[in-house]
Amino acid sequence: MSPEKMVTMANQIATFFDTQPGHAPDKIAAHMKDYWEPRMREQLKSYAESGGAGLRPSVQEAVRHL
Repeated sequence: MSPEKMVTMANQIATFFDTQPGHAPDKIAAHMKDYWEPRMREQLKSYAESGGAGLRPSVQEAVRHL
């Protein structure tokens, strides 16, 4: 998947969970564990570790829970 598409998808998930009660990064990570295949999660982790340009702060925190 292109990095741009991955960032868009991750940020869309964050946009939803950032408005919900509770700790958004935990919910984002849980959603990704349930619905993203392992290769997608690994790609996101690598992207975040290399700077994570464009990722919302809650996604960057969620990556640490994956």
